[in-house]
Amino acid sequence: MTWLEAVKKSISYIEEHLTDELTIEQIANEVYISPFYFQKGFAILCEITVSEYIRNRRLSLAGRDLRIDGSKVIDIAMKYGYDSPDSFAKAFTRFHGITPVQAKNGEGELKNFLPLKVQISMKGGFEMDCKIIKKSAFTIVGSAKMFGENEGFTECPKMWDEHFASGDGKYVCGMYGFCLDDMGDKTIMELTKDKQSKDKLPKFMYMIADDYVPSKTYPEKFITYEVPANTWAVFPCKGPMPSSMQSVYQKIFKEWLPENTDYELAGMYNIEYYTDSSKYEKGNQDEEYYSELWFPVKAR
Repeated sequence: MTWLEAVKKSISYIEEHLTDELTIEQIANEVYISPFYFQKGFAILCEITVSEYIRNRRLSLAGRDLRIDGSKVIDIAMKYGYDSPDSFAKAFTRFHGITPVQAKNGEGELKNFLPLKVQISMKGGFEMDCKIIKKSAFTIVGSAKMFGENEGFTECPKMWDEHFASGDGKYVCGMYGFCLDDMGDKTIMELTKDKQSKDKLPKFMYMIADDYVPSKTYPEKFITYEVPANTWAVFPCKGPMPSSMQSVYQKIFKEWLPENTDYELAGMYNIEYYTDSSKYEKGNQDEEYYSELWFPVKAR
């Protein structure tokens, strides 16, 4: 199953289970993709997060049910997964601009959020520069934070600013940006020494890291992680950060993955590789600045 086929199948699955309890893990399992890559890829390809899509579709259908069928507000709230009429009314009003009671009485206008239809305009197999390499296992060390779904593009650049502003750059210069999926409460909390409850646990961990050197002394707050031996798809990025890398990241999910019949993603992580910015006149804002995105892959 190609990436495009998987996303299309996931949309069909969501549509068939809109009145059931749905989780990202459950949907991802149906299309044989890790939750880590599924939620990231879905948001990039469809330009809406999985959670937002499910919520919008449910509220759209709830409006239809209230207006056409004349159903009770409390029944519709329960049908589409809301714990109380109040929480349903707040979400409904934000989405439609009118209350459930107004919708039921035929007042105002309702939004109609239709099911997604994913269409990709393919540009040919040589549009994206990519090389496939093998690399032995290696250990990285650095500072780490956890972030929620769809926060990466905004929060990770802030983390880099904080890393250097705090003086941590003298220990780890930032050869890598490492994204690791939420592997479960115990593992992720042990890695980051985070004591958050399960309900508040974010979706992925991000590390600013270098290769681990056993003879060096690092701050106690830093963590280490052994990256397994892998085959990697390596995508070059050229230009000012973070826009150049974020642009390539989107192209991977919009152009390289959708109809790729040779490789599929493997593993629950990806790596950003950065060259020494001091070698460029404008640092990492230079038009010639070079970086890479690494994704673990396996043959289909």
